[in-house]
Amino acid sequence: MPEELLEEMGPIDYLCIEFPDGSLNGKAFPLLVDLVDRGIVRILDILFVKKSLDGRVFAVEGRDLELADLGVFHGAASGILGGDDLREAGSVLTAGSAAVVIVYENTWAAPLAVQLRRNGAQLVAGGRIPVQALLAALDETDAEIAAAASTSVPGGR
Repeated sequence: MPEELLEEMGPIDYLCIEFPDGSLNGKAFPLLVDLVDRGIVRILDILFVKKSLDGRVFAVEGRDLELADLGVFHGAASGILGGDDLREAGSVLTAGSAAVVIVYENTWAAPLAVQLRRNGAQLVAGGRIPVQALLAALDETDAEIAAAASTSVPGGR
């Protein structure tokens, strides 16, 4: 990519989403296409991965994508993701499952990112909080509040 294009880009993220055996059916992917169509994200690369029951890891391509109603993504790979990414994804997958690895630009954040770079700012850390972890933390906080309320003395003494 030309350097001037890179300077205008938003933050880049990746996701690796595992699908248990038989659940990669393409029903959620129209929502991803909608995000792209609305300019919220731009897919930079996409890789479909399968891990066989005997532990072999391979990319899912062409005809297999069409059979899973994922044909809209056929040919969407840009080459950013490669063999190392395939092996890394395979190392976290359950045998018999499939996954999609997506590298995408958060185009909604591009104007902010561009201005921050122009101001000399740089991203020094980032991360993602899984929804399950957030819900568990909120449940724990609610339990602590309830426990504290039940042990408090009426009248504030």
